[in-house]
Amino acid sequence: MKKLNIGLIGYKFMGRTHSNAWRQSKHFFDLPLEPVLHTICGRNPEGVKSAAQQLGWNHAETDWHKLISNPDIDVIDISTANDTHAEIALAAARAGKAILCEKPLALTVKEAKTMLDAVTKAGVVNMICHNYRRIPAMALAKRIIERGDIGKIYHYRARYLQDWIVDPNFPLVWRLQGDIAGSGANGDINAHIIDLGRFLVGELHEVCGLMETFIKQRPLASTAAGLSAKGKGSGKGETVRMGEVSVDDAALVIGRFQNGALLNLEATRFATGRKNGIQIEINGSKGSLTFDFEDMNRLKFFNGSDPKDVQGFRDIIVTEPCHPYTGQWWPPGHIIGYEHTFTHTIVDFIHAVKKGKSVQPTFEDGYKNQCVLAAIEQSAKKRAWVTLKA
Repeated sequence: MKKLNIGLIGYKFMGRTHSNAWRQSKHFFDLPLEPVLHTICGRNPEGVKSAAQQLGWNHAETDWHKLISNPDIDVIDISTANDTHAEIALAAARAGKAILCEKPLALTVKEAKTMLDAVTKAGVVNMICHNYRRIPAMALAKRIIERGDIGKIYHYRARYLQDWIVDPNFPLVWRLQGDIAGSGANGDINAHIIDLGRFLVGELHEVCGLMETFIKQRPLASTAAGLSAKGKGSGKGETVRMGEVSVDDAALVIGRFQNGALLNLEATRFATGRKNGIQIEINGSKGSLTFDFEDMNRLKFFNGSDPKDVQGFRDIIVTEPCHPYTGQWWPPGHIIGYEHTFTHTIVDFIHAVKKGKSVQPTFEDGYKNQCVLAAIEQSAKKRAWVTLKA
């Protein structure tokens, strides 16, 4: 089997999830190419070397330019902070590499369009990592909707709730800085349920948004690991140095899809007690679907065609071999988890590379998501409805 040499840039939270997915993919799925964990790249020499050893990479590199120029590398996987996505992706496209990029695609719509144009011109396989599309229950929901089982869709409502920055003493990490992150809850977590809405229901026509930053200043960060950190000068007798939070803490959105369905979204990092709560409900003329990420192997389906005396939301435990992806894992009833969604993403990406044809969600999806994010931000600033370009 031909080898597919992977170059991963970034080794923290997303770098770890991607590493695990690349490593596991060949052990559970029949692949047309064998992924090789060739080189992982990061700015800290000691940190990236340690990550390479821990995560199973053959080489470590501190300069992503060298990684991209390496003729042995076939794929560039971008798992870095948002402000670096565009520069890396543009260089990778020029070098003719297949590209997998973490979301959001870019900081701005203009930047996202430049990235889309670059991969289109270069003709390289490209994908944005919206892994929640590949939760088996979400893939099954897509199948049910496409069969027409819930009829004409009237409502798509979704919530994405976290609480990791509720503490006002939590420091000013990069995700809270607009010049690095682009946006806060809007681009970080609202992007996921926007993407799922486009995946399941269709393109959006108009939005009306409300955004809020609850904590305006935070201690400057001294150390950070994933979504945890410590502030500078937080010791006894030390002066706490503060910095401005320049992104949103929460975003609320109502809107309308092009097919007439109504949109209702809530994304916040201030839902105390919620660690990574995602709830979705879709209502149609014939039935409804509901999903809760904290019970991710279950999809609930109400079928309006059932006899009245037995109508109700049925539980579909999405672990049967007939369900998307799950037949490659464990026997029925043996559930899978968060990390498997990345493996499913990697598997589909590898098949796309072999075929030379991108698979959804592509950079075009990333660009369209970016347009929605920007429209929400514009709406919140203007306190007015914003229509998206068709």
